[in-house]
Amino acid sequence: MSTPLVLVAHGSRSDAADAVVQAIARAARERLGIEVRVAYVDVRRPSVIDAVEGLTEAVVLPAFLASGYHVRTDLPAQLEMAGVSPARFVVTPALGPDPLLVRAALARLADAGHRIGDTVVLAAAGSSDPAALAEVGATGRMLSEAVGRPVAVGFAATATPRIEPLVASLRAAGARRISVASWLLAPGVFHSRLLAAGADVVGEPLGAHPAVLDALVARYRVGAGAVLTAA
Repeated sequence: MSTPLVLVAHGSRSDAADAVVQAIARAARERLGIEVRVAYVDVRRPSVIDAVEGLTEAVVLPAFLASGYHVRTDLPAQLEMAGVSPARFVVTPALGPDPLLVRAALARLADAGHRIGDTVVLAAAGSSDPAALAEVGATGRMLSEAVGRPVAVGFAATATPRIEPLVASLRAAGARRISVASWLLAPGVFHSRLLAAGADVVGEPLGAHPAVLDALVARYRVGAGAVLTAA
């Protein structure tokens, strides 16, 4: 029997955000033909402890776009509280950053009406963790290479520059059209802030885009190999 996947997201009071996570889980289940369980580290249930109950092994995949506190500290602590074996419950790297996700962000931006020549901004949730912010910066460089022009990076919360003043400063500097690529997995409060920032175009969150599934499958397969090695 194939190793189950536990897909771990942050958690949100937004039912729309939960629907996106569930859609990604369904797509992973169909693509891989395995058991897939959803867990949340905060706000929503099932918790990580709930999700791993009854499992003897799993690939635990953090559905986060950067490796901040929840990925590096909170998730391992919750797995430890669940009493599972680290050798049998392999935690993969976070879903992002990844060039496949950049591809998804560009596709969402194109669908929203991005034009060649637009000033491009990558907008992430934000973090107080310098390592997570560095990963977002690396993503901005990947996006810049993909669009062939400089890309500014802004945040919906917790870090600077915030997205609204960033868009305003770019406009004041002469940007005629501004396209914001959403570096968010699902809709919610943060995406609403991107929509209200004054840009001409705002891409939808990455969601269950096929490139997101490609990244997830790659992460899972490496993790499943590690579980088999430990068996």
